[in-house]
Amino acid sequence: MNAPALDPDDLDRRTRLHAGCVPPDLVAYLLDHGHADTVRELALDGEWFCARARARFLGAEGRQDEARSVLAPYVATGWWTAVAEAAGLLGAWGRVAEALDLVRPRAEAGEHPALRDFALLLARAGRAEEAYELLRPHVTERLLAGPLVEVSAGLGRDEEVAALLADRIAPGRACAACGDTECGAPYVEPPDASALLAAVRERQGRTDEAVALLRAHGPGAGTVNGRDPLAGLLARLGRTAELRAYAAQEPGGNAERFLARWLEERGDVAGAVEVYRPSAAASSHAALRLAELLVRHGRGEEAIDVLAALPAARGGHSDCILDALCTLYVDRGRAEEGLARFAGIVDPPDCEEWDLLRMRAALLAACGRVDQAVAELRAHPEGGSTYAAEVVAGLLAGAGRPEEAVAVLDPGDPDLRKPLAELLMALGRIGEAVAVLRRPLPAPPPPTVYREAPPW
Repeated sequence: MNAPALDPDDLDRRTRLHAGCVPPDLVAYLLDHGHADTVRELALDGEWFCARARARFLGAEGRQDEARSVLAPYVATGWWTAVAEAAGLLGAWGRVAEALDLVRPRAEAGEHPALRDFALLLARAGRAEEAYELLRPHVTERLLAGPLVEVSAGLGRDEEVAALLADRIAPGRACAACGDTECGAPYVEPPDASALLAAVRERQGRTDEAVALLRAHGPGAGTVNGRDPLAGLLARLGRTAELRAYAAQEPGGNAERFLARWLEERGDVAGAVEVYRPSAAASSHAALRLAELLVRHGRGEEAIDVLAALPAARGGHSDCILDALCTLYVDRGRAEEGLARFAGIVDPPDCEEWDLLRMRAALLAACGRVDQAVAELRAHPEGGSTYAAEVVAGLLAGAGRPEEAVAVLDPGDPDLRKPLAELLMALGRIGEAVAVLRRPLPAPPPPTVYREAPPW
């Protein structure tokens, strides 16, 4: 197969959207079901996720040069995603000099992702001083401040790094967002400066200072992606009583979730359950987390009780709670009971009519009344929509009627291509599934033109 001409913008668009291509979960399906040859051919034909999976597989088998050749056409386009993947593999194989050569041009151009990867590769190669000097001017950048702290470990530069970070959170500093020195909640760059400074102090063994620093900035200071640095620090220090008190300051917050997960990982499931119980009666988020914890440990009946007891005024009729309840009723063989409960819910303020009908349809199907469920969905004003078609197809497939499910899904609708491909793959119609997934995407909308003044 001749390699197609690859366009980096097209690659980037399809990869970001997971559309117009074979997405990573379906690549994994193909590999798990004996279709490695299909993945290999698609990797040669411009399918990035196939190429990535193929390269990782070859690398794990010690066939590194073959792996690199799979990625070479993508790397040649200059597309950063491919360059970063190839450099990451080379670095993992110990071929750091080659990885540096790949990343260097983009790092020298000042691109932050490339600077980050280049610095980390330098540190891995024993050139941490160079990495530190490269990153030091970028302490204000959220993508580079963390790597700066990382590469500085063991260089004897902790006080210097600490001073740089302390300056970012010093009282009286102008807010990075509005420029006001008296902003009530100043915006800091990088946003996790306090957490990074605390990490340096912890590394120095000055743990009390690290704790005090994070406490001074209030609950959730430096939290990134739900990870609360103070909660993590207290856990590492074994200061469990303080961790419990901290979690109690914000019922349903990230620290509470961290504490429950930390206890669960240590086998204290009962303790984790008790962490959630007080807030689960008043918060839909906490109730859902408690239910998920109970299900993980085979206590699905208790999970139903927790969600069913949540008052409507506290989110008990929100779509997330009702969805979870519906799933639990089906999974526990209590679909008839679920139908009776859902029949008593009329016009809930926190759940759309269509969503309530969708959940009722799932319960009907679990009771063996699939045709009734499909008829009710199609009779609704939204029954002809794309999302309705996906729901109907799912019910038919779940009832062992996959061919009917396939017929429901329009391959011309971009939003239905993946569920259609999944059904086709399950039926063994791999070629059709791949063709559906690879249909060209609609042209992107023209870029927005901004005016210096309103048109009026």
